[in-house]
Amino acid sequence: MKKHLLAMAVVVATGGAWAQATDTIAKVKASGNITMGVRDSSGALSYTLGNGQFTGYHVEICQRIIANVEKAAGVKLNTVFQSVTSQNRIPLVQNGTVDIECGSTTNNATRQKDVSFANTTFVEEVRMAVKANSGITSIAQLGGKNVATTTGTTSVQTLRKNERASGLDFKEIYGKDHADSFLLLESGRADAFVMDGAILAGNIANAKNPADFKIVGEVLSVEPIAIMMRKDDAGLKKVADDTIADLIKTGEMQKIWDKWFMQPIPPRNNRIGMPVSDSTKAAWATPNNKPMEDYAKK
Repeated sequence: MKKHLLAMAVVVATGGAWAQATDTIAKVKASGNITMGVRDSSGALSYTLGNGQFTGYHVEICQRIIANVEKAAGVKLNTVFQSVTSQNRIPLVQNGTVDIECGSTTNNATRQKDVSFANTTFVEEVRMAVKANSGITSIAQLGGKNVATTTGTTSVQTLRKNERASGLDFKEIYGKDHADSFLLLESGRADAFVMDGAILAGNIANAKNPADFKIVGEVLSVEPIAIMMRKDDAGLKKVADDTIADLIKTGEMQKIWDKWFMQPIPPRNNRIGMPVSDSTKAAWATPNNKPMEDYAKK
């Protein structure tokens, strides 16, 4: 027991030291482990299969990145999954608990002050999901309604800034994660769930009765979603960006997209049915890690 506690203390201390050093490749080479931050219910981007297993579009891309980190480090690495939330994902990357975060994080100017992002792999449109029989088709119909979103995300703030929401009086209610937010809609406690379209589509696909829900309304914002790592970690960023560039160049990125968004996926073998968008294709054509503010200028 004492040895176990001592080992844990060494790991914590080492993690803190490497967090300051921002050299993840050296850190994982020394420990033999790399910790991937994953989400429990971020649609087809990153989600749990149960029993500590996670999968999804960004998880698979990160696995490709980790394979190249192994080559750079010259060692075989054990991948450890660490479930993160919208609230704790950035602190856990900063303090060294998570080495690479592979969920559904928007790259924006504020976050770029605290962390780094790999080149964009997914460009998202924020929309709202409602019950199919609700009659809600537009933002203008949200007056007096309960609107759900997930704690630690920016979706409701984005909604409030939209000119179509001007003067609307709606109540915000928060889920602790995306599955909890969808449950608020499913149970009738919320009239709409505002979130990234892929997350909405993924939760609908895994609902008991997917036909009971639909995604409606205007596009609230266009956001680049990217894999996150510690700030100024030039070595890991280069490996990540080179991996992403190679996946795009070889056509493998399109295949990974089709696997997760156009074909049946586990555990229920439901199909998201979301072709790659023109915005995502544009990000692939000219790889970059521009924040969402640059997209808003267009």
